[in-house]
Parts: sequence; structure tokens; C-alpha cells
Amino acid sequence: MDLFIGPDGSPRCGWSGGAPEFLDYHDTEWGFPVADDRRLFEKLALEAFQSGLSWRTILVKRDNFRKAFANFDFHVVADFTPPDVDRMLADPGIVRHRGKIEAVVNNAQRAIDLEEEFGSISSYFWNFSPEPDEVAVPQTMSTSPTSVKLSKDLKKRGWKFVGPTTAFAFMQAMGLINDHALGCVTREVIAHSVDPRE
Repeated sequence: MDLFIGPDGSPRCGWSGGAPEFLDYHDTEWGFPVADDRRLFEKLALEAFQSGLSWRTILVKRDNFRKAFANFDFHVVADFTPPDVDRMLADPGIVRHRGKIEAVVNNAQRAIDLEEEFGSISSYFWNFSPEPDEVAVPQTMSTSPTSVKLSKDLKKRGWKFVGPTTAFAFMQAMGLINDHALGCVTREVIAHSVDPRE
């Protein structure tokens, strides 16, 4: 895996140099363990929107998505109605895909179900934190056995647009696995970060 040498001279994952928006996202968000329910729901929603598109497309529109989806407060989004869907379909600042928009509303309702069952959606998702050796070579996989299990369980619970690849990208981004490239300066930072379950 090629590394990108950042402005400070430190090596990072090669993809972090692919677009101006990527470096800060890489250094401050991607792969850092997240226990905040709203952020977890936001990321899974945005990963669903990314399906078939580039992450840069979603990242540059993220603030618009946050405005459209009530800052991804799933308690609010769960009550969205067809006029809210129509409003978003007319919003040029987001990806206007009816199926994905309706999936986020549906998934907000399912997130409330998880919260009621597990106390938080964080408690649910962190149950799917795999053993470190499951991802042996960083950034060469698009799914994993655990992402397949997570995808199947979410679908069984009625979630939509949560295939194994989407689940794996979510696990990477939210720190359930540390998939920064070997030699990336951020990999070591995350390796010494606090586990949200502690």
C-alpha cells in the first residue's frame, strides 16, 4: 500500500492525498473509535448514500446532508413524512435518490428499536468489533466475516442499504477496526486510543 507524505512530512494512508477534503478527515475522523449514537447513525446513513458513488461526493455534501436530516438525530428523522422526502428530493445540496432517502428514514426508526433493546445503538454496534487479526492486511478488503454478520443482522432487523461492503466501510470509519495502512502515523495514534466500551 503506497503511503502519502503529508504537509508535516509524516506518512499517511495513500488515499488521504487523493483530494483536498481527505487529509483532515483522515487525520481527525476516519478510524477513530466512535461511541456517539448520532455520529454512528450519520455515518451509516452516509455510507448508504455513497453506494455507487465516491466518498468525496458525499463528504463535500455532508453539511447539506446534516441540514436535510436534522443533524442525523434519528429520533427526529424517524418521524419524517412523505413531504419531508419530497423536500429532500428537491434539495440540490444532497444526493437526490428516493430509495436512499426513504431508507434513512426507515433506518432511523430501526435505530430507535436498537436503542430500546440495547440502551444505545453504540452498545449494539460495538458488539460487532472483530478480533484484530480478522483484518490481516490493511486496506485490501472490502468486506470481512464480521461485516457480513453485521449486515445480515441489520437486514433481519429491517434496516435497508446495509450490505456487507457498506457495513465494512462503516466499521473502518467508526474505529471498530483499525484499518489505517501499516506505516501511517494515524494508525499508531488510534492503536493507543481509548476503547469506547471501557
